[in-house]
Amino acid sequence: MDNKHPFSIIGLSLFLGVLIPALALLSCEQQAKASQTEQDSFTSIENDSVVTAPTIPFDTMDIKYLLGTFNPAQDDNFVSMASEHTAGSARNQRIHKEAYAAFKKMYEAAKSDGITLTIRSATRNFTYQKGIWERKWTGERLVGGKNLAKTISDPQERARAILKYSSMPGTSRHHWGSDIDLNSFENSYFESGKGLKEFQWLSEHAEEYGFCRPYTAKGEHRPEGYEEEKWHWSYKPLALKYQENYKALVSLDMIKGFKGAEAGREIDVITHYVFGIDPVCF
Repeated sequence: MDNKHPFSIIGLSLFLGVLIPALALLSCEQQAKASQTEQDSFTSIENDSVVTAPTIPFDTMDIKYLLGTFNPAQDDNFVSMASEHTAGSARNQRIHKEAYAAFKKMYEAAKSDGITLTIRSATRNFTYQKGIWERKWTGERLVGGKNLAKTISDPQERARAILKYSSMPGTSRHHWGSDIDLNSFENSYFESGKGLKEFQWLSEHAEEYGFCRPYTAKGEHRPEGYEEEKWHWSYKPLALKYQENYKALVSLDMIKGFKGAEAGREIDVITHYVFGIDPVCF
C-alpha cells in the first residue's frame, strides 16, 4: 500500500497538468466563438435595419391619388377652403383635410405676427394639370415669352423647358393635396419688402407646423429637378406617405395620356423631377 501512493500522486499530478490547460484552451475558444457569433448577430441586425427599416409606416394607397386621376370634389379626404385663406384659382380648389388643418394653425400663428398667408393653388388633379401642360406644349400659352411648339422641335428639350416650373400630369405633388403655393408665383416677390418678410417668417416657422420647401435653389444638395419655387410648401407628414407609395407603385409607363408624355419616359421624369426635391422634405 505504501509503495502505490507516490505513483498515484505523480499520475494524478500529470493528469491534472494536462487537463487544466486543455480546459482553459477550450474555454477561450468557446468565448471567442460566442463573441464572434454575437458580433455577427449585431452586424446582421445593423445591416438589416439599414436596408429594411422604412422611413415611415408604409400603407399602400390607391394609385389614383398618386397620379391625380380622381375628382377631389367627390372625395371625403379633400375639403373646401375658406375664402380668407385663398385667392385666385385656389378659390375653386380643394385640399387634403390633414394639410388644411395644419395650414390653419400656421395661418393663425403668422397672423398674430402680422403676416398674411394666402393659398393661391392647392390640389390640382390630372385633368387640371394636363390643361396647364398641354397649353404650354402646344404654344397656346407662352413659356418665357416663347411659343415652344415653334421654337423647340425636339420633344425632350421642349419638355425640359416646361419642366422648369410646371409638372407633367401624373407627376405633380399638387395631385396629392399636401402641397400649396403661397402668396405669389414669382421668386422676386419674396426678395424684398412685404414678400421678404413673409418668406422669412415661413423659413423660420413653417417647419413647426409640418411644412417644408421641396424646391429650394438648385445646387450640390439638389442638383436636378424643377427650378427654385419660394412659394411652394409641402405638408411633410402627409407628403412622405405619398412619396413612399409613389416610389413603390408608380412606373414610367404609367406617365401617359397627354401630349409629350413619351418625352417624360425618355428623360425619366420620376427620378429627376418627382424625386428631385430638397432632402429636408424626405
